[in-house]
Amino acid sequence: MMTRRWLAKIFHLLPLAIALFSFVPRSCAEAQGEVTRQISEQALETVTEQSPQHVSEPTSEPQAEPQSGQQSAPQTPAQQQQPAAPNTTQAPAQQPAAPSTPPSPSPVAGSQKPGDGSNSSSNAASQLQPDQGTKDRLFFAMPNFLSLENSAHVPPMTVKQKFQVSVRSSFDWFQYPWYGALAGISQARNSEPGYGQGAEGYAKRYASQFADGTIENFMVNAVVPSLLHTDPRYYQLGKGSVLKRTGYALSRLLITRTDSGHNTFNTAEIGGSLAAAAISTYSYHPEADKTFSNTTTVWAAQVGYDAIRIVLNEFWPDLRRKFHKDKSQGQP
Repeated sequence: MMTRRWLAKIFHLLPLAIALFSFVPRSCAEAQGEVTRQISEQALETVTEQSPQHVSEPTSEPQAEPQSGQQSAPQTPAQQQQPAAPNTTQAPAQQPAAPSTPPSPSPVAGSQKPGDGSNSSSNAASQLQPDQGTKDRLFFAMPNFLSLENSAHVPPMTVKQKFQVSVRSSFDWFQYPWYGALAGISQARNSEPGYGQGAEGYAKRYASQFADGTIENFMVNAVVPSLLHTDPRYYQLGKGSVLKRTGYALSRLLITRTDSGHNTFNTAEIGGSLAAAAISTYSYHPEADKTFSNTTTVWAAQVGYDAIRIVLNEFWPDLRRKFHKDKSQGQP
């Protein structure tokens, strides 16, 4: 009885179970299909939205930014093939600059003037050197480095420059044959017989003449001027009669300039040469000649030599210019 009831229930529930089992798979399939369809549609929409950009990006070129207030219209192929019209708003082409006239050289002290007959070599001799001396030479040979012409305003010499120009003039090439000639004259006259004769006597006289001149040059042009702040250079007058210019030159033995440009007693010439004569006489001259009279003789000879030289310093620039003038006129 019980079995029959359970079988009847199972028999009634069986169609319901079959219907249920047949509905669930179909519902799951439909739900899965719906989800799949929605995903496919979303993916298709995404691809559709992105595909124009990917297609146009490889061929697209950056467009020039339009000017303010303007929009650039797309150009047709015909317009692209046409050459761009010239810009009429550009500034006119720059005209070539006119050739500039070279500046005229500024005149310098001692430069050549028309008709003065001087040339570049004559001018170069009178130009100041770094030691405030010149390159001038009396008769184109004897050093004349402390003679200035037409130079009323020149910078004062420093102590270093006074010694530099003294070294340059004392050991110039001209001094070696010059003192050789003086030694030969002294030996021919047998002055200061304590030196003797022959080669040994000549060598002693040569050394003595060289030392006398060098000591006197340093004392007159470097040592005393540095101590007293005087200018050892000779300033040419350059104008007036021969007598006036000769008197001016000889007066420079007693009158010189200070470093500040004022006149003062020439202690360097008078006292410096006397000191040099005393040093040389009482140091290396023969014993028999170490006397005051010999000292005054050497001092007078040095001052006399300086007097002749200073007169030549006054007139030598005129002779040099005349020589160069005659030489230039003689050239074809």
